[in-house]
Amino acid sequence: MIQTIRTEKVRLYPNSIMKQQLKDLCDYRRYCWNKGLALWNDMYDESVLLGNKKLRPNERKVRNELVTNKQDWQYLYSSRCLQLAISDLGKAWENFFNKAQSDWGIPKFKSKKAPKQGFKTDRAKIVNGKLRLDKPRGIKEWSDIKIAGVKSLDGDLKVVSIYRENGKYWASLPFEVTIKHKPKTEQKTAIDVNVGHFNTPGGQITIIPKRLDRLYKRIKHYQRQLAKKRIVNGKQAYQSNNYVKTRAKLQRDYRKVTNIQRDIIQKFTTKLVDDYDQIVIEDLDVKQMQMSHVASKGLQRSLFGYFRQVLTYKCEWYGKELILANQHYPSTQRCSQCGYIKTGEDKITLAGNQKYHTKHNEYICYKCDAVMDRDENAVMNLLQLA
Repeated sequence: MIQTIRTEKVRLYPNSIMKQQLKDLCDYRRYCWNKGLALWNDMYDESVLLGNKKLRPNERKVRNELVTNKQDWQYLYSSRCLQLAISDLGKAWENFFNKAQSDWGIPKFKSKKAPKQGFKTDRAKIVNGKLRLDKPRGIKEWSDIKIAGVKSLDGDLKVVSIYRENGKYWASLPFEVTIKHKPKTEQKTAIDVNVGHFNTPGGQITIIPKRLDRLYKRIKHYQRQLAKKRIVNGKQAYQSNNYVKTRAKLQRDYRKVTNIQRDIIQKFTTKLVDDYDQIVIEDLDVKQMQMSHVASKGLQRSLFGYFRQVLTYKCEWYGKELILANQHYPSTQRCSQCGYIKTGEDKITLAGNQKYHTKHNEYICYKCDAVMDRDENAVMNLLQLA
């Protein structure tokens, strides 16, 4: 057994009163973030100007300053909204000084024009299948919020994230649960990730199915429309009502594509941990892959990072072993039958091999004369690491 956090993403259906309350909380969260960031910058500038490192800002100093100077209207909102906003701001500054983080960069001010707004609370509860938020003082009309799309409500509820996008409200419900390990199968497998599909010893799994072609065409159409509807006047940009509507349609289709692909990956990874004890994948450095802009788009849509993330935590949950092949492991250049590794002009590239005029999807060993599919050969090489 293992104690872990399992997050459920659900759709919220608030009534008119709670919808206004959620909107106000989103605005209040943005206000707290911007106020805290401005104060953080002022404290840092003061420490540099006076040359005193003790004056440098931190999460505790900024939070205490904002709480001390709270205005009367701020008491109409949950105090946890302010404190969690400053906590996230402190984490953002920690990431700024750690370039290894994927979201490395200086924290920025939040805009009310951003299509996605949200807030956090650690005092939410699930009551009779509905979400109950902490009621602030002075508010008389308050009710629970209906939720949909949840599979399980078991466990201890942690910090809940609620956000609004295109007029719809969503929530991420993290539950601390106890998960049992799956029974051992004494089986092993390997996955060779490729643009648009994954290869396994049992066949090919399509990550970008044909049913997404229509959605990608609509996305391309809306992107072209947005480029024409945006009116730029110097440094200021005016967004018309048609621009906002088209942007909402674009985001809707992006969400549909993401949901379809993530559903495929979730089901695929669940089947892997059900059927196998050892799973081998490549440790790819996707950011360093040098490809054309066309291939890079397919690479981004293949969700390599999401696949590895999901497979990693599921293997930890269910007691399975995930083996990562080194980035320099020659799974493509090595012959899975005799072990010969191609070097120099003999290497296979995305365009095949110019010296021997071979195609990009075939592997021909120049030592044992074996002829195989390139992806199948890579899968067998990875399987030998298990």
